[in-house]
Amino acid sequence: MATEFGKLDHKDTQDAEVRFGSLLESVPDAVIMANVHGRVVLANSQADMLFGYSRGELQGKLLEELMPARFRAMHESHRNGYARQPSVRPMGAGRELYGLRKDGHEFPVEISLSPVATGQGTLIMSAIRDISERKRFEQALHEKNLELSRANQAKDRFLANMSHELRTPLNAVIGFTGTLLMQLPGPVNAEQEKQLRTVQSSARHLLSLINDLLDLTKIASGKVELHPEPVNCRAVIEELALVFRPQARQKGLVLQFRAPADPVTLRTDRRALQQILMNLMNNAIKFTDSGEVNVVLEKSMKHALISVTDTGVGIAQHHQDKLYQAFTQIDQGTTRQFEGTGLGLHLSQQLAGLLGGKISCSSQQGKGSIFVLSLPLE
Repeated sequence: MATEFGKLDHKDTQDAEVRFGSLLESVPDAVIMANVHGRVVLANSQADMLFGYSRGELQGKLLEELMPARFRAMHESHRNGYARQPSVRPMGAGRELYGLRKDGHEFPVEISLSPVATGQGTLIMSAIRDISERKRFEQALHEKNLELSRANQAKDRFLANMSHELRTPLNAVIGFTGTLLMQLPGPVNAEQEKQLRTVQSSARHLLSLINDLLDLTKIASGKVELHPEPVNCRAVIEELALVFRPQARQKGLVLQFRAPADPVTLRTDRRALQQILMNLMNNAIKFTDSGEVNVVLEKSMKHALISVTDTGVGIAQHHQDKLYQAFTQIDQGTTRQFEGTGLGLHLSQQLAGLLGGKISCSSQQGKGSIFVLSLPLE
Protein backbone atom coordinates (compact mmCIF):
# COMPACT_ATOMS: atom_id res chain seq x y z
CA MET A 1 0.00 0.00 0.00
CA ALA A 2 1.11 3.61 -0.53
CA THR A 3 2.30 5.93 2.22
CA GLU A 4 -0.02 8.68 3.47
CA PHE A 5 1.41 11.29 1.16
CA GLY A 6 2.15 8.97 -1.77
CA LYS A 7 -0.09 7.97 -4.60
CA LEU A 8 -2.34 4.93 -4.55
CA ASP A 9 -1.07 1.70 -5.97
CA HIS A 10 -3.02 1.26 -9.23
CA LYS A 11 -3.23 -2.50 -8.61
CA ASP A 12 -4.86 -1.92 -5.18
CA THR A 13 -7.52 0.21 -6.82
CA GLN A 14 -8.20 -2.35 -9.51
CA ASP A 15 -8.46 -5.18 -6.96
CA ALA A 16 -10.92 -3.17 -4.86
CA GLU A 17 -13.05 -2.34 -7.90
CA VAL A 18 -13.17 -6.01 -8.96
CA ARG A 19 -14.07 -7.28 -5.49
CA PHE A 20 -16.39 -4.53 -4.23
CA GLY A 21 -17.40 -2.29 -7.13
CA SER A 22 -20.71 -3.89 -8.05
CA LEU A 23 -21.58 -4.49 -4.39
CA LEU A 24 -21.06 -0.85 -3.40
CA GLU A 25 -23.18 0.36 -6.32
CA SER A 26 -26.14 -1.61 -4.96
CA VAL A 27 -25.96 0.13 -1.57
CA PRO A 28 -28.33 3.14 -1.17
CA ASP A 29 -25.88 5.12 1.00
CA ALA A 30 -22.72 6.84 -0.16
CA VAL A 31 -19.81 4.44 0.49
CA ILE A 32 -16.09 5.18 0.47
CA MET A 33 -13.31 2.63 0.99
CA ALA A 34 -9.98 4.05 2.14
CA ASN A 35 -6.64 2.58 3.09
CA VAL A 36 -5.11 2.88 6.57
CA HIS A 37 -3.39 6.11 5.52
CA GLY A 38 -6.75 7.74 4.82
CA ARG A 39 -6.64 7.80 1.01
CA VAL A 40 -9.75 6.90 -0.97
CA VAL A 41 -9.34 3.61 -2.81
CA LEU A 42 -12.91 3.22 -4.03
CA ALA A 43 -16.13 5.27 -3.94
CA ASN A 44 -19.54 4.39 -5.31
CA SER A 45 -21.54 6.74 -7.53
CA GLN A 46 -23.71 7.78 -4.55
CA ALA A 47 -20.56 9.12 -2.85
CA ASP A 48 -19.56 10.99 -6.02
CA MET A 49 -22.99 12.64 -6.12
CA LEU A 50 -23.00 13.40 -2.41
CA PHE A 51 -19.66 15.20 -2.50
CA GLY A 52 -20.17 16.71 -5.96
CA TYR A 53 -17.33 14.98 -7.80
CA SER A 54 -17.30 13.32 -11.22
CA ARG A 55 -16.85 9.56 -11.53
CA GLY A 56 -13.43 8.40 -10.30
CA GLU A 57 -12.38 11.87 -9.11
CA LEU A 58 -12.49 10.89 -5.44
CA GLN A 59 -9.88 8.14 -5.79
CA GLY A 60 -6.58 9.06 -4.19
CA LYS A 61 -7.94 11.96 -2.15
CA LEU A 62 -7.33 12.15 1.58
CA LEU A 63 -10.47 11.68 3.64
CA GLU A 64 -9.72 14.98 5.39
CA GLU A 65 -10.30 16.80 2.09
CA LEU A 66 -13.95 15.75 2.30
CA MET A 67 -14.61 17.63 5.53
CA PRO A 68 -14.36 21.28 6.66
CA ALA A 69 -10.88 22.46 7.71
CA ARG A 70 -11.85 22.78 11.41
CA PHE A 71 -12.35 18.98 11.65
CA ARG A 72 -9.24 17.83 9.79
CA ALA A 73 -6.54 17.75 12.47
CA MET A 74 -8.82 16.01 14.96
CA HIS A 75 -10.06 13.55 12.36
CA GLU A 76 -6.50 12.60 11.37
CA SER A 77 -5.77 11.73 15.01
CA HIS A 78 -8.98 9.69 15.29
CA ARG A 79 -8.29 7.98 11.97
CA ASN A 80 -4.81 6.89 13.05
CA GLY A 81 -6.22 5.55 16.33
CA TYR A 82 -8.93 3.65 14.46
CA ALA A 83 -6.34 2.15 12.09
CA ARG A 84 -4.48 0.69 15.07
CA GLN A 85 -7.64 -0.89 16.52
CA PRO A 86 -10.25 -1.17 13.75
CA SER A 87 -13.78 -2.25 14.69
CA VAL A 88 -17.34 -1.90 13.43
CA ARG A 89 -18.93 1.43 14.41
CA PRO A 90 -22.66 1.75 13.66
CA MET A 91 -24.32 4.70 11.93
CA GLY A 92 -24.87 7.65 14.24
CA ALA A 93 -22.26 6.62 16.83
CA GLY A 94 -19.22 8.75 17.55
CA ARG A 95 -18.63 12.45 16.92
CA GLU A 96 -20.77 14.98 15.10
CA LEU A 97 -19.28 15.44 11.63
CA TYR A 98 -19.78 17.58 8.56
CA GLY A 99 -18.97 16.79 4.96
CA LEU A 100 -17.52 19.24 2.46
CA ARG A 101 -18.67 19.22 -1.15
CA LYS A 102 -16.38 20.12 -4.03
CA ASP A 103 -18.10 23.53 -4.32
CA GLY A 104 -17.29 24.29 -0.65
CA HIS A 105 -20.80 23.64 0.72
CA GLU A 106 -20.90 22.01 4.18
CA PHE A 107 -23.54 19.48 5.26
CA PRO A 108 -24.05 17.35 8.41
CA VAL A 109 -23.37 13.62 8.06
CA GLU A 110 -23.63 10.34 9.94
CA ILE A 111 -20.95 7.74 9.25
CA SER A 112 -20.61 4.03 9.96
CA LEU A 113 -17.20 2.37 9.82
CA SER A 114 -16.24 -1.23 9.05
CA PRO A 115 -12.77 -2.74 8.56
CA VAL A 116 -12.50 -4.96 5.48
CA ALA A 117 -9.62 -7.45 5.13
CA THR A 118 -8.09 -7.76 1.64
CA GLY A 119 -5.04 -9.46 0.17
CA GLN A 120 -3.22 -6.13 0.14
CA GLY A 121 -4.14 -5.18 3.75
CA THR A 122 -7.08 -3.72 5.66
CA LEU A 123 -9.38 -1.19 4.04
CA ILE A 124 -11.80 0.99 6.02
CA MET A 125 -15.28 1.13 4.55
CA SER A 126 -17.31 4.24 5.44
CA ALA A 127 -21.06 4.48 4.77
CA ILE A 128 -21.98 8.19 4.74
CA ARG A 129 -25.46 9.64 5.10
CA ASP A 130 -26.51 13.28 4.58
CA ILE A 131 -28.70 14.23 7.56
CA SER A 132 -29.39 17.84 6.54
CA GLU A 133 -33.14 17.26 6.28
CA ARG A 134 -33.28 15.63 9.70
CA LYS A 135 -31.25 18.47 11.24
CA ARG A 136 -33.63 21.02 9.71
CA PHE A 137 -36.59 19.11 11.10
CA GLU A 138 -34.97 18.87 14.57
CA GLN A 139 -34.21 22.59 14.54
CA ALA A 140 -37.76 23.44 13.47
CA LEU A 141 -39.11 21.17 16.21
CA HIS A 142 -36.81 22.78 18.77
CA GLU A 143 -37.93 26.27 17.74
CA LYS A 144 -41.58 25.21 17.86
CA ASN A 145 -41.09 23.76 21.35
CA LEU A 146 -39.48 27.02 22.49
CA GLU A 147 -42.38 28.96 20.98
CA LEU A 148 -44.93 26.73 22.73
CA SER A 149 -43.02 27.02 26.00
CA ARG A 150 -42.99 30.83 25.77
CA ALA A 151 -46.70 30.85 24.91
CA ASN A 152 -47.46 28.57 27.85
CA GLN A 153 -45.48 30.80 30.22
CA ALA A 154 -47.29 33.86 28.87
CA LYS A 155 -50.62 32.09 29.43
CA ASP A 156 -49.68 31.21 33.01
CA ARG A 157 -48.61 34.80 33.71
CA PHE A 158 -51.82 36.15 32.17
CA LEU A 159 -54.05 33.77 34.14
CA ALA A 160 -52.21 34.50 37.40
CA ASN A 161 -52.37 38.27 36.91
CA MET A 162 -56.00 38.26 35.78
CA SER A 163 -56.98 35.97 38.64
CA HIS A 164 -55.55 38.42 41.15
CA GLU A 165 -57.13 41.39 39.35
CA LEU A 166 -60.55 39.74 39.28
CA ARG A 167 -60.50 38.51 42.87
CA THR A 168 -60.21 42.02 44.33
CA PRO A 169 -63.52 43.41 42.97
CA LEU A 170 -65.28 40.07 43.54
CA ASN A 171 -64.30 40.09 47.20
CA ALA A 172 -65.75 43.61 47.40
CA VAL A 173 -69.02 42.44 45.79
CA ILE A 174 -69.29 39.53 48.24
CA GLY A 175 -68.43 41.74 51.20
CA PHE A 176 -70.91 44.52 50.41
CA THR A 177 -73.63 41.98 49.56
CA GLY A 178 -73.10 40.38 52.94
CA THR A 179 -73.38 43.79 54.59
CA LEU A 180 -76.71 44.45 52.84
CA LEU A 181 -78.04 41.00 53.80
CA MET A 182 -77.15 41.71 57.43
CA GLN A 183 -79.28 44.85 56.99
CA LEU A 184 -76.61 47.04 58.51
CA PRO A 185 -77.35 49.98 56.14
CA GLY A 186 -81.09 49.46 56.62
CA PRO A 187 -83.88 46.88 56.11
CA VAL A 188 -84.49 45.08 52.80
CA ASN A 189 -87.70 43.39 51.68
CA ALA A 190 -88.03 39.69 50.80
CA GLU A 191 -87.55 40.19 47.05
CA GLN A 192 -84.44 42.32 47.58
CA GLU A 193 -82.99 39.71 49.94
CA LYS A 194 -83.61 37.00 47.33
CA GLN A 195 -81.83 39.04 44.66
CA LEU A 196 -78.93 39.86 46.99
CA ARG A 197 -78.47 36.18 47.83
CA THR A 198 -78.38 35.41 44.09
CA VAL A 199 -75.68 38.05 43.62
CA GLN A 200 -73.71 36.70 46.59
CA SER A 201 -74.02 33.08 45.44
CA SER A 202 -72.97 33.92 41.88
CA ALA A 203 -70.02 35.98 43.09
CA ARG A 204 -68.83 33.18 45.37
CA HIS A 205 -69.14 30.69 42.52
CA LEU A 206 -67.13 32.94 40.21
CA LEU A 207 -64.51 33.49 42.91
CA SER A 208 -64.21 29.73 43.33
CA LEU A 209 -63.60 29.29 39.59
CA ILE A 210 -60.97 32.04 39.61
CA ASN A 211 -59.23 30.40 42.57
CA ASP A 212 -59.21 27.10 40.67
CA LEU A 213 -57.56 28.80 37.67
CA LEU A 214 -54.98 30.42 39.92
CA ASP A 215 -54.16 27.07 41.55
CA LEU A 216 -53.96 25.42 38.15
CA THR A 217 -51.36 27.93 36.96
CA LYS A 218 -49.36 27.49 40.15
CA ILE A 219 -49.32 23.70 39.78
CA ALA A 220 -48.39 23.92 36.09
CA SER A 221 -45.48 26.25 36.84
CA GLY A 222 -44.32 24.29 39.89
CA LYS A 223 -44.95 27.23 42.23
CA VAL A 224 -47.25 25.54 44.72
CA GLU A 225 -45.93 26.09 48.25
CA LEU A 226 -46.79 23.31 50.67
CA HIS A 227 -46.56 23.78 54.43
CA PRO A 228 -46.57 20.32 56.09
CA GLU A 229 -47.80 20.25 59.67
CA PRO A 230 -49.58 17.74 61.93
CA VAL A 231 -53.22 17.77 60.81
CA ASN A 232 -56.13 16.13 62.63
CA CYS A 233 -58.16 14.67 59.74
CA ARG A 234 -61.31 14.29 61.82
CA ALA A 235 -61.30 17.97 62.77
CA VAL A 236 -60.84 19.05 59.14
CA ILE A 237 -63.71 16.90 57.89
CA GLU A 238 -66.04 17.98 60.72
CA GLU A 239 -65.41 21.63 59.85
CA LEU A 240 -66.22 20.97 56.19
CA ALA A 241 -69.33 18.98 57.11
CA LEU A 242 -70.64 22.02 58.98
CA VAL A 243 -70.04 24.14 55.87
CA PHE A 244 -71.74 21.72 53.46
CA ARG A 245 -74.73 20.55 55.56
CA PRO A 246 -76.86 23.63 54.70
CA GLN A 247 -76.16 23.06 51.01
CA ALA A 248 -77.14 19.38 51.37
CA ARG A 249 -80.32 20.24 53.32
CA GLN A 250 -81.42 22.65 50.58
CA LYS A 251 -81.47 19.64 48.19
CA GLY A 252 -83.12 17.34 50.76
CA LEU A 253 -79.94 15.28 51.21
CA VAL A 254 -78.46 13.75 54.35
CA LEU A 255 -74.74 14.48 54.85
CA GLN A 256 -73.14 12.04 57.30
CA PHE A 257 -69.60 11.65 58.64
CA ARG A 258 -68.06 8.59 60.28
CA ALA A 259 -64.57 8.26 61.77
CA PRO A 260 -62.68 5.88 64.11
CA ALA A 261 -62.49 6.68 67.82
CA ASP A 262 -58.72 7.12 67.72
CA PRO A 263 -57.49 10.35 66.09
CA VAL A 264 -56.00 10.11 62.61
CA THR A 265 -53.17 12.62 62.33
CA LEU A 266 -51.19 13.29 59.16
CA ARG A 267 -48.20 15.48 58.51
CA THR A 268 -49.54 17.26 55.46
CA ASP A 269 -50.61 20.64 54.06
CA ARG A 270 -53.90 21.56 55.72
CA ARG A 271 -55.08 23.96 53.01
CA ALA A 272 -54.41 21.45 50.19
CA LEU A 273 -56.23 18.69 52.13
CA GLN A 274 -59.20 21.00 52.70
CA GLN A 275 -59.34 21.97 49.04
CA ILE A 276 -59.34 18.33 47.89
CA LEU A 277 -62.11 17.37 50.31
CA MET A 278 -64.15 20.47 49.48
CA ASN A 279 -64.06 19.53 45.78
CA LEU A 280 -65.07 15.92 46.50
CA MET A 281 -67.90 16.88 48.87
CA ASN A 282 -69.17 19.67 46.64
CA ASN A 283 -69.27 17.30 43.65
CA ALA A 284 -71.08 14.63 45.66
CA ILE A 285 -73.82 17.09 46.66
CA LYS A 286 -73.98 18.74 43.23
CA PHE A 287 -74.47 15.45 41.35
CA THR A 288 -76.96 13.95 43.84
CA ASP A 289 -80.66 14.80 43.68
CA SER A 290 -81.94 12.44 46.39
CA GLY A 291 -80.54 10.17 49.07
CA GLU A 292 -77.36 10.84 51.01
CA VAL A 293 -73.69 11.72 50.98
CA ASN A 294 -71.42 9.82 53.36
CA VAL A 295 -67.88 10.83 54.30
CA VAL A 296 -65.85 8.08 55.99
CA LEU A 297 -62.39 8.38 57.54
CA GLU A 298 -60.46 5.14 57.91
CA LYS A 299 -56.90 4.15 58.74
CA SER A 300 -54.88 1.31 57.23
CA MET A 301 -51.33 0.23 58.07
CA LYS A 302 -49.71 2.90 55.89
CA HIS A 303 -52.48 5.21 54.70
CA ALA A 304 -55.34 7.41 55.79
CA LEU A 305 -58.37 6.77 53.58
CA ILE A 306 -61.11 9.38 53.20
CA SER A 307 -64.06 8.20 51.09
CA VAL A 308 -66.92 10.35 49.82
CA THR A 309 -69.90 8.25 48.75
CA ASP A 310 -73.04 9.59 47.08
CA THR A 311 -76.30 8.20 45.68
CA GLY A 312 -76.20 10.47 42.65
CA VAL A 313 -76.13 10.14 38.88
CA GLY A 314 -72.97 8.00 38.79
CA ILE A 315 -70.43 7.76 35.98
CA ALA A 316 -70.41 5.27 33.12
CA GLN A 317 -67.31 3.05 32.95
CA HIS A 318 -66.20 4.39 29.56
CA HIS A 319 -66.23 7.96 30.91
CA GLN A 320 -64.16 7.34 34.03
CA ASP A 321 -60.81 7.76 32.27
CA LYS A 322 -61.75 11.43 31.62
CA LEU A 323 -62.47 12.26 35.26
CA TYR A 324 -59.14 13.91 36.05
CA GLN A 325 -58.61 15.80 32.78
CA ALA A 326 -58.52 19.58 33.05
CA PHE A 327 -61.49 21.60 31.69
CA THR A 328 -63.48 18.38 31.19
CA GLN A 329 -66.96 17.50 32.40
CA ILE A 330 -68.56 14.16 31.69
CA ASP A 331 -71.85 15.83 30.68
CA GLN A 332 -70.82 17.52 27.42
CA GLY A 333 -74.28 17.81 25.90
CA THR A 334 -75.89 21.01 24.68
CA THR A 335 -78.14 21.14 27.75
CA ARG A 336 -75.64 20.72 30.54
CA GLN A 337 -77.38 20.30 33.87
CA PHE A 338 -74.41 21.16 36.09
CA GLU A 339 -72.23 24.27 36.25
CA GLY A 340 -68.45 24.19 36.43
CA THR A 341 -65.21 24.36 34.50
CA GLY A 342 -64.23 20.73 35.00
CA LEU A 343 -61.16 21.78 37.01
CA GLY A 344 -62.14 20.44 40.44
CA LEU A 345 -61.10 16.79 40.10
CA HIS A 346 -58.07 17.65 37.98
CA LEU A 347 -56.79 20.05 40.65
CA SER A 348 -57.66 17.62 43.42
CA GLN A 349 -55.69 14.79 41.80
CA GLN A 350 -52.73 17.13 41.21
CA LEU A 351 -52.79 18.29 44.83
CA ALA A 352 -53.14 14.71 46.08
CA GLY A 353 -50.03 13.80 44.09
CA LEU A 354 -48.12 16.70 45.67
CA LEU A 355 -49.15 15.37 49.09
CA GLY A 356 -47.86 11.89 48.16
CA GLY A 357 -51.31 10.40 47.68
CA LYS A 358 -53.94 9.80 45.02
CA ILE A 359 -57.68 9.79 44.35
CA SER A 360 -59.48 6.71 43.05
CA CYS A 361 -63.05 6.29 41.88
CA SER A 362 -65.63 3.53 41.82
CA SER A 363 -68.93 4.31 40.12
CA GLN A 364 -71.88 3.00 38.17
CA GLN A 365 -74.17 5.12 36.07
CA GLY A 366 -77.40 5.79 37.95
CA LYS A 367 -76.11 4.18 41.18
CA GLY A 368 -73.80 6.80 42.65
CA SER A 369 -70.06 7.15 43.07
CA ILE A 370 -67.33 6.57 45.64
CA PHE A 371 -64.24 8.77 45.56
CA VAL A 372 -61.39 7.75 47.87
CA LEU A 373 -58.50 10.01 48.85
CA SER A 374 -55.49 7.99 50.00
CA LEU A 375 -52.68 9.79 51.85
CA PRO A 376 -49.58 8.28 53.47
CA LEU A 377 -49.46 8.27 57.25
CA GLU A 378 -45.70 8.88 57.26
